[in-house]
Amino acid sequence: MAKTEQGDGLELRGSTDKLTDNGKGGSYGSDPAVNGGVVPGDNQVDKYGFIGGAQQYSGDSAEEIPIEVLRQREAKWLEMLNSWDKWMAKKHKKVKERCQKGIPPSLRGRAWLYLTGGKVRREQNQGKFQELDDQPGDPKWVDIIERDLHRQFPFHEMFAARGGHGQQDLFRVLKAYTLHRPEEGYCQAQAPIAAVLLMHMPAEDAFWVLVQICEKYLPGYYSTGLEAIQLDGEILYALLRRVSPVAHRHLKKHKLEPILYMTEWFMCAFSRTLPWASVLRVWDMFLCEGVKILFRVGLVLLKCMLGSQEKLKTCQGLYETMELLRAIQPQYMQEGFLVHEVIGLLVSEKDIEKEHHAQLRRWKETHGDLHCKSPPRMHGAKAIMAAEPPSRQDLRQRPTIIVESPLAPKTDGLRAEDAKESRKTKEDKTILPPQEKPINPYLPPSDPSPPLKHMPVQGSKESLSSAEHDTYL
Repeated sequence: MAKTEQGDGLELRGSTDKLTDNGKGGSYGSDPAVNGGVVPGDNQVDKYGFIGGAQQYSGDSAEEIPIEVLRQREAKWLEMLNSWDKWMAKKHKKVKERCQKGIPPSLRGRAWLYLTGGKVRREQNQGKFQELDDQPGDPKWVDIIERDLHRQFPFHEMFAARGGHGQQDLFRVLKAYTLHRPEEGYCQAQAPIAAVLLMHMPAEDAFWVLVQICEKYLPGYYSTGLEAIQLDGEILYALLRRVSPVAHRHLKKHKLEPILYMTEWFMCAFSRTLPWASVLRVWDMFLCEGVKILFRVGLVLLKCMLGSQEKLKTCQGLYETMELLRAIQPQYMQEGFLVHEVIGLLVSEKDIEKEHHAQLRRWKETHGDLHCKSPPRMHGAKAIMAAEPPSRQDLRQRPTIIVESPLAPKTDGLRAEDAKESRKTKEDKTILPPQEKPINPYLPPSDPSPPLKHMPVQGSKESLSSAEHDTYL
């Protein structure tokens, strides 16, 4: 994919002309000062980590969940994560329902890692990320990535500081991907995806989840020519005929190509379009159920904005319609409304696959064979697990903090592991100083890492957590 910068925009050149969005959401490479048109007025940080209620990310419209309900959901998710293979095999419907209700913030990072199969990929490729991280990378991609870092959620506390740990980890993840898939390289739309992941998990986990999204959920989206996203645009357009004939006729009348309004929606998984509470809920469902969730969100927004003659009175042309879709009315993006509409919309994997084959035939008739051969798309967590059944060892949790209860009985497997660890300890002859006291794992560390200094982007091996401090447990 040839990429050239023009001012603050980005040109993605393939079989289509210039694809930029300088409207409300900004282009993929838009300047932070104009991205969203709002600069935070104070230094207060909301519960998602955004400074001063920046841009559209303010959590004002977020649904408040009673603390008792949240604790109950956390307990249920912990139970699922402890027996993930069994739940996915026998109770996948329940997993899906719990994703639709919203994954508890404290467990969202770990849940995403398991849903995508990123946990299994990480375990099966121990040391791979470190190996990629240690390599310098292709100078061509390194230069483009470095110039993009400050453009990703610039008003989030994790990415606000130039050269800060958030930007450094973002660089590490994106550079590692270019080395993992050198034939694909880097596409600017991958940066927001990686940034959202880094808000919830360490760099290595974020890398493997990014790999799964690019290879399993959205294969071909970030390849040269944007063929996969163009195909999905036509699928969205065809599905719209059934969901909202009025909106479909309007777009057809004004010859508004799908790729003009849905590219950023799909390639960034709505992370640059929706309020943050809605982004997280959409991602919970998307990573569980697959790309059909993105189609449903797109269809809901199009139906809400263009689905009646009354709504179309103010947009009589192509330009007015584009402006309308760049400034979607807040009530249609509100968490409760949007999630309810998405769940209720009857668009299935079969509908998408049927339309995909139809559009593929039309593409070959008009364009010939696809230039980029992408692997088949996996429709969500269940399909990914079925295609690559994990071992129990791959799914074993490795928490950062281990608290042993003297009352809890140990299984034979755990006893064997303890015995192995005991033998290893004896072999290493490691003796703890007798004066040290046990550390309370619930207290913050008394000796945090040294103050951050401005370092070269490639110099960091640390990861920042998001405002959800217990995500890594």
